[in-house]
Amino acid sequence: MRVGSSSALKSIDKYCVEKIGIPSIILMENAALKIIKNLELHKNKKFVIVCGSGNNGGDGLAVARHLKVLGKDIDVFLVNLNDKLSEDCLINYNILKQLGIKVYPLNNIEDCSQLRECLVNSDITIDALFGTGLSRNLSEFYIDIISVINENSEYIVSIDVPSGMNCDNGKVMGSCINANKTITFEFLKKGFLTWGTSTYTGKVVVESIGIPESVIDEHSEDIFMITDELVKKHIPQRDKYGYKGDYGRVLVLAGSMGFSGAAYITVNSAVRSGAGLVTLSTSKDLQQILSCKFIEAMTSSYEDEEQLDKHIKKSDCIAIGPGMGDSSTTLELLKKIIYNATCPVVIDADGINVLRDEPDILKDKKCSIVITPHIGEMSNLTGYPRDYIKENRLEVAKEIAEKYKIVVLLKGYNTIITDGNKTYINPTGNSSMASGGMGDCLTGIITSFIAQGISTLEATAVAAYVHGYIGECLSKSMYCVNASHIIENIPSAIKEMQLK
Repeated sequence: MRVGSSSALKSIDKYCVEKIGIPSIILMENAALKIIKNLELHKNKKFVIVCGSGNNGGDGLAVARHLKVLGKDIDVFLVNLNDKLSEDCLINYNILKQLGIKVYPLNNIEDCSQLRECLVNSDITIDALFGTGLSRNLSEFYIDIISVINENSEYIVSIDVPSGMNCDNGKVMGSCINANKTITFEFLKKGFLTWGTSTYTGKVVVESIGIPESVIDEHSEDIFMITDELVKKHIPQRDKYGYKGDYGRVLVLAGSMGFSGAAYITVNSAVRSGAGLVTLSTSKDLQQILSCKFIEAMTSSYEDEEQLDKHIKKSDCIAIGPGMGDSSTTLELLKKIIYNATCPVVIDADGINVLRDEPDILKDKKCSIVITPHIGEMSNLTGYPRDYIKENRLEVAKEIAEKYKIVVLLKGYNTIITDGNKTYINPTGNSSMASGGMGDCLTGIITSFIAQGISTLEATAVAAYVHGYIGECLSKSMYCVNASHIIENIPSAIKEMQLK
């Protein structure tokens, strides 16, 4: 599923009208029919439609007509009726006039009393005030209208975007409709990915209004929501005659005294997600502790440099950082890996933290690299304040990916995975997974999938999806989900996705 911006949508609409010859009024009619499809007409009888003077309002007026034809009880309101309506909005307004359908004006705060009276008696309010083009703060009058709608509506459906939201960044421009459902067209809007926006969008449904897919592809950024179909496509198939060497050799550099769990979780996640051979390289003291814990994985000490060099050369993917400590030892080991490994490398946790003073070593790599920071680690790496990163997650992730020619997985609500050109957004996971070790678990799955032959970007995206999917499934019957729960369920979840 694609994710797009208001500028992309504007370009797409223009191309459809001017180059292909699709009249814009047809696109508006298609949009109205898709709204009707999502209104559960079998149980809802009375509707209030609140329209602006632009094309979003035109969509609302077209919806009102269809509802009237279907025998529904409707009340239609048009804000600033005396203002100039957009061309297609005017067409639909005139159709309603010809049909004798009353349109109530909303020209001042006094007109809101009629709106309030209708809202409290309706089943559904349809918000058609503003669409994807809103970029300015709302006037007090519009803020008052939105307050009346929010306070008096039983259920709100927004057309394309909740009125008052900037669809590119998710910011509220003074006030915003609190929709129960948003019917958006052709692709998810970038702003919907911002933390907290689900409060305003409610459930989001994406509908096509008849724009050719090739046109959307040509005019949009390569940003995609990860889906079951994408995951199924990339999960490695097990060959009838395959053996352990066919499914990848993973090397994990992780753990330190007091943080043995990070190593344990990373290694077992790699094993359980299908890697053929997994080896932990850790300190000599920790190796002695963990060697008796692992049944399916091998252990070694990175203090034996000759042995470490052999493991680096033989590996199909290397993970480094979980639980290693923010130390000079970690930095030196990271440099050794970056300068010598030819297979992909996944850098997590302390592996990222030690980069803060020497980030340019990422440019000296012989291998492809994935980094998996949370916002705090990304702040350490970039020097950007956490709040800035939180508000600009997509832009920051793409910037770092482009700068160092790496794959960045920026953790958080709607985790971002990008190589700077193509971007995936992960919709799975929830707060039940908010516990220590979850990042280590994800690192193990990513490393395993890369070692099994999935391309670096797609392996990272698929791993994030699988990781979050398991957490979501378990949270239906568990108050909290720990990394050990995820590890236990990895094989069955992967198989389930293969069979979907």
